Amino acid sequence: MSTLQESARPQPGVSDNRPGERRALHRRRRLRTTLEAYGLLAPSVIGFAVFLLAPIVIVIALSFYDWNFLSSPEFIGLQNYRDLADDDRAVDAIGNTFYYVLLNIPAQTVLALLLALALNAKIKARNAFRVIYVLPWMAMPVALGVIWRWLFDPIYGGLNTMLGLVGIDGPNWLTSSTWAMPVIASVNVWQFTGYTMLFFLAGLQSIPHQLYEAADVDGASKAYQFFKITLPLLRPAMMFVLVTSVIGSFQVFDTIHVMTAGQHETATLNYEVFLQAFTHRNAGYASTLAVVLFAIIMLITLIQVAFFRKRTTYDFS
Repeated sequence: MSTLQESARPQPGVSDNRPGERRALHRRRRLRTTLEAYGLLAPSVIGFAVFLLAPIVIVIALSFYDWNFLSSPEFIGLQNYRDLADDDRAVDAIGNTFYYVLLNIPAQTVLALLLALALNAKIKARNAFRVIYVLPWMAMPVALGVIWRWLFDPIYGGLNTMLGLVGIDGPNWLTSSTWAMPVIASVNVWQFTGYTMLFFLAGLQSIPHQLYEAADVDGASKAYQFFKITLPLLRPAMMFVLVTSVIGSFQVFDTIHVMTAGQHETATLNYEVFLQAFTHRNAGYASTLAVVLFAIIMLITLIQVAFFRKRTTYDFS
């Protein structure tokens, strides 16, 4: 009996189920967990603030100034934006940018989807083909630009040489107002189609095979399965591909700089930002162009997200 009474007594250092101590202990644990979480998030938050948010704020602020990198910035209000409205070269650069995007995105997306469909089938050496198609994306754009510039050279280029063998006099591709931009777009389609294909392939492999089996039982054709099963369930992958590809296309620079140096109607808005900032040393006006480019990308991205917001699902229960 005495043993039971001794065991029932509160031991030193052990709480006697007092609510105040339990709440205090809970608050300390929650504070410690919160501090640990903030500590883990700090590198990413600091990186985002320093390398993304701060530059955006600085560029927006500089768009209201006249600055040549040497003298002190001079506040001029909306004058840079008024100058932009009267700048035919900047307006043409915006048009060239949209033209490049319209050449690049549809071709790249369709070809990547076709490749993904082909490599999703059970064919021999499909893993090797996947690696081969991704290899161009791993190469440096500047190096590829040099190679493709030689290929499209009007005198010594491989393309015109092959055309000459069949009696065709090839044009001067990179100095032609008709062919220069399609050539730039074709180079980027060749480089990034394999990379885009990987995302479509991942999306295809996430679609349950039971859906296709049920469609086969019902006698649905392959075309019907593609438009009613494959495409609707590829919406998440399609949204990611189109959003990232469009953003990248609006920011094209290296291929244009190496192959045409922005001449012959290939100067895009991003390239015009570079020229104004580092050739004409007009940082304020370059910032204005960058703000316009940012606004265009943001608007198109929001439209894409709104369009792909609806998701298609199938219930197996």
